[in-house]
Amino acid sequence: MNKIKEILIGTNNEGKYKEIYDLLPKSVKKYSPKEFNILTPPETGQTFEENSYIKASYFSKKTSFICISDDSGLEIDLLNGEPGIYSARWGGKKNDFNLAIEKVFKKMNNKKTDWISDNNARFICCMTIFWPNGKNFSSKGVINGKILNKKKGKNGFGYDPIFIPEGYDQTFAEMDLSLKMTIDHRSKAFSKIKKFFI
Repeated sequence: MNKIKEILIGTNNEGKYKEIYDLLPKSVKKYSPKEFNILTPPETGQTFEENSYIKASYFSKKTSFICISDDSGLEIDLLNGEPGIYSARWGGKKNDFNLAIEKVFKKMNNKKTDWISDNNARFICCMTIFWPNGKNFSSKGVINGKILNKKKGKNGFGYDPIFIPEGYDQTFAEMDLSLKMTIDHRSKAFSKIKKFFI
């Protein structure tokens, strides 16, 4: 199997781009859709897997590069798995996660006033590599945890300030990035895909 030497990271989300960039081996040459002025395609899938495939195949076909894309999000048990695949979209047109987090709090308060005792959640990441010849491979990573009722920490992005992973007492946004990168859903998905690079 030929190891991948250069790849397009198929996302226009800067936080996600940086995390995938840092997971990839240093020796791999990395490109961004922004270098080619390519916008993200509509995410019309019904699952994380479908959406990661849509993005990876789209960016690969547009550029003729091998592409790695992910689709990830937060599932909250009390909200029947919401926001799920709509995690970014809860932040409106500008993907404003302050708005998205407020929406989480509002919906949880509407379900239950003392929800802090019923706050199980998980982050899910599905990653897809797509080759220009149509070959593709997908993987999935999950990390369980709890939702906090206020934001804590300045690191990370998205819902990181309100998510405490199982076995820890800090939110993702309070953690040192190097720790988060070894335990989170994205690194778990990547661990099943890194064989194509190393």
